[in-house]
Amino acid sequence: MKITRIAAIDIGSNSLRLLITNIIYSEDYTHYKKVSITRLPVRLGKDVFSSGEISKKSGKRLVDSMRAFGAIMRVNDIEDYRACATSAMRESKNGKYWLKEIKKETGLDIEIIDGEEEARLVFKAKLFDKIQPSEKNLLFLDVGGGSTELTLFQNHQPVLSKSFQLGTVRILLGGKQSENWSDLKSWISDHVNVLNVNLAIIGSGGNINKVHKMSNKSIDEPLSLNYINHLHGVLTKMDHQQRIISLGLNIDRADVIIPALEIFQKIMELSGAKKVYVPKIGLSDGIVRDLYRRKFKLIREL
Repeated sequence: MKITRIAAIDIGSNSLRLLITNIIYSEDYTHYKKVSITRLPVRLGKDVFSSGEISKKSGKRLVDSMRAFGAIMRVNDIEDYRACATSAMRESKNGKYWLKEIKKETGLDIEIIDGEEEARLVFKAKLFDKIQPSEKNLLFLDVGGGSTELTLFQNHQPVLSKSFQLGTVRILLGGKQSENWSDLKSWISDHVNVLNVNLAIIGSGGNINKVHKMSNKSIDEPLSLNYINHLHGVLTKMDHQQRIISLGLNIDRADVIIPALEIFQKIMELSGAKKVYVPKIGLSDGIVRDLYRRKFKLIREL
């Protein structure tokens, strides 16, 4: 038996995440055991989606966060890592400048990945383990701060994917979204509705994970559209402070959870889906598995 410790950094539009995982490897199995998850509420999307670039203040917070992540990785004796930045960094005019600053100050290399690579990495996680085998037609829905990724699966195989500039932070900032909603509606009509099949959704992202936790359902129990509609109604009657105090939501979760629910509502209504499975996996989980398979497992199997 051999144990490898790998880290994944996810630089999103609403927050930054560091996942550290032990991979326990033998000839009979490979087991992934999460050691720790560190989440920092550096909302890069607030700058980028309003001004087009990362402010000096947010950039310094980003560098400080990566310095902290680097220290945590050294203390945990990480063998390797991969750090990926998504929507906000993709769209930022000065994103590459801040990546150079991170490299200079911390030594960490950050990749800006596109929507397709983001979706591919998420699929590397154990996406279907908690989903009923009878579910043959699935729409994967990953709602982030800056974008929403949709992937259609048939018989657990990806058929096609599309990334839309519809994200929780972007919606909160009040920018015009009518064209993006129109594009999404057309995509669902052209590629999903024409199939005329019963469809379920696989939900991904911090907000839907939190919604599932609030439901007190087991990991293999899906959320219904009725529940999502009900919760949305409850939350919209509360102000930001009430959501924090009464429901125990984090400050940076208490606002974005509402547009996240609205994205799920709209897509479920458009696609005819009545339930959402929430396997509670994300980009960082996929990064770990992809990195291990590429750099370690093949070597050790030779």
